[in-house]
Amino acid sequence: MHVFGSSGVRGVAGEELTPRYVLRVAQAAGSVWTDEYDRVAIARDTRTSGRTFVNAATSGLTGVGFDVDRLGIAPTPGLQAYCDREGIPGVMITASHNPPAYNGVKLVGADGVELTRETLDRVEVALSGDVEQAAWDGVGEDRPVESARRTYREAVVDAVDRERIADADLTVVVDPGHGAGCLTSPDLFRELGCTVHTVNAQPDGHFPGRNPEPVAANLRDLRAYVEATDADLGIAHDGDADRAMFVDGTGDHVEGDAALAALAAAELDAGEGVVSAVNASQRLVDAVNAADARLSLTPIGSTHIVSRIRELEAEGTHVSVAGEGNGGILFPDYRIARDGAYTAARFCELVAETPARELVAPYDEYYNVRRNLTVEDEAQREAMLAGIEAHAEAAVADLDTTDGWRLDYGDGWVLARPSGTEPVVRVYAEARSPERAEELAAQMVDAATNQTAANDA
Repeated sequence: MHVFGSSGVRGVAGEELTPRYVLRVAQAAGSVWTDEYDRVAIARDTRTSGRTFVNAATSGLTGVGFDVDRLGIAPTPGLQAYCDREGIPGVMITASHNPPAYNGVKLVGADGVELTRETLDRVEVALSGDVEQAAWDGVGEDRPVESARRTYREAVVDAVDRERIADADLTVVVDPGHGAGCLTSPDLFRELGCTVHTVNAQPDGHFPGRNPEPVAANLRDLRAYVEATDADLGIAHDGDADRAMFVDGTGDHVEGDAALAALAAAELDAGEGVVSAVNASQRLVDAVNAADARLSLTPIGSTHIVSRIRELEAEGTHVSVAGEGNGGILFPDYRIARDGAYTAARFCELVAETPARELVAPYDEYYNVRRNLTVEDEAQREAMLAGIEAHAEAAVADLDTTDGWRLDYGDGWVLARPSGTEPVVRVYAEARSPERAEELAAQMVDAATNQTAANDA
């Protein structure tokens, strides 16, 4: 089993993830990087354990001879931009959308892109052994870097059509969810010429206003604020601001899959590639087909999507957009990395011409259901997956096992897979009616829970 999941290493701080373990991960990464680099950047989101883990990682890296640039609190794409600009690898201390008790470690290459699976495997090998420590006169130094957030904002502003956005005189409400985006996104959208209101914009690792995941159930305050202020758009981030979700000008939640489809439709040319995960919505399929483009599906997780983008580009297929319906979208011509602020700015370019509600209207004829089944222990997990597998193999539907079990019935689809970051089994369903989507999800949930009940009997 891989130590690094689909988005790095994560766990409950102080239990599954400890300072000692973070130190070891940093040292293992350093042992892989040491032949090419002597300096590493490190940043964190706002989680209460973040400073402790940054200190642990810094100690581990300087202990094996690296100098460390400490960026403080910064979005993951801010660290990635710094790594790309400086030509050095990086360590991000974040658990992204996970609940406040969690934290994690994500490793970034000197090109600002997540490490490949092959490089992560090398780090895992080093993690299982002893790492050579630096001599007393070879220990590295660390230094604070105060400019990383500002230069990140400037790069995003320069990369989009600021004049188009500013001329539209947009009013936006930004909800960074108390995460790293608090220190970048409100100012960034002011610099784009928007009138900016904020909610949950105080950095706070307890996440008092809402949980870090920007799903509809957590965005009630944002929806109410957009409606009350007659804003054009609401923008929400996760804990490390590499994702963006939206609320339209009426205060309604915009499905992430619909936003991805609208962005893809505006970006795609015939023959280009699009990469998404196995839970890709039919909305995206419709947009890709309309553009006469090509959709490639991967296991869920940004690491897999990044790897597939690189593979397609190496084969000569230009990938202009990629990502998932959770708000994690990549524009490879800008950077092969998820960037919540850049995604939101690109969406603002579209909203400058067409209201958000009209923009996603062509993709509104689908309904989504998502269920999270809590897993208490490994035995229960195995029982759930056995029940799901039996249901999938017996179903009269097209089965895709790229990541979990996806059943396509023609009038809808359902996917069940174990999470790579939390002790849950996730069930996704989509159909043209809410009743059908609920039915498909319920069948999969029943298959999982009935098997568990049978084993407990």
